[in-house]
Amino acid sequence: MASAPVAWQRYAAVLFDLDGVITPTAVVHMAAWADLFNGFLATYDGPVARPAPYSDADYFAHVDGKPRYDGVRDFLASRGIVLPEGTPDDPPTALTVCGLGNRKNDAFNAVLERDGVEAYPGSVALLDHLRELGIPLAVVSSSANAPHVLEVAGLRDRFQTVVGGDVAHALNLRGKPAPDTFVHAAAALGAAAEASVVLEDAVSGVRAGAAGGFGLVIGVDRGAGETALAEAGAGLVVADLADLVPQHAP
Repeated sequence: MASAPVAWQRYAAVLFDLDGVITPTAVVHMAAWADLFNGFLATYDGPVARPAPYSDADYFAHVDGKPRYDGVRDFLASRGIVLPEGTPDDPPTALTVCGLGNRKNDAFNAVLERDGVEAYPGSVALLDHLRELGIPLAVVSSSANAPHVLEVAGLRDRFQTVVGGDVAHALNLRGKPAPDTFVHAAAALGAAAEASVVLEDAVSGVRAGAAGGFGLVIGVDRGAGETALAEAGAGLVVADLADLVPQHAP
């Protein structure tokens, strides 16, 4: 794990993933995915006999950090299940990749509206520090709900740009682990990739940062594991963003 603070002044922009990095909404996502897939598998009546139930390990292996429909498709592929792709307009009841993805999105938003969300204190401490330094910030998330989550958490004004799943779709940017969304966010802040920092808790997101040639990729270990994040390309792995603030660093 990190043993010294980052020399933030060396960088022109800092790009944050949202879920699991700034806000603990990853827990909400995990619960929504588990409800979706285990509910689907319980009623599945296809050619694959007794597919294994969904587990937290599946979240990290197939879903974490990816665009929603990619996560559905990749999990189903892990069980040898193929469904029609459908379209983003499919209702949540449709037995298609998009239908299941929309069902999960509805479940996530229901929990968010009911319970709200508060940012990790250590993440707010780092945001405060970077604001003092005047470094431009962006959120780069696979979730189309990113702006709403930031509003609920009271942090929307901290970021000059938010590249969520809706922006990626509109601009035809490939999702993580491709680097496209991070590269787009850096450019929107007027910064080159090699002069920017990426902070990610998902293996797919760390791979995206490494593939984009960013100046520093920091892995935040919220469950993926220090070794997995480092092997994916993280130059530094921390347990909490407070470790990256000078007065908090060990």
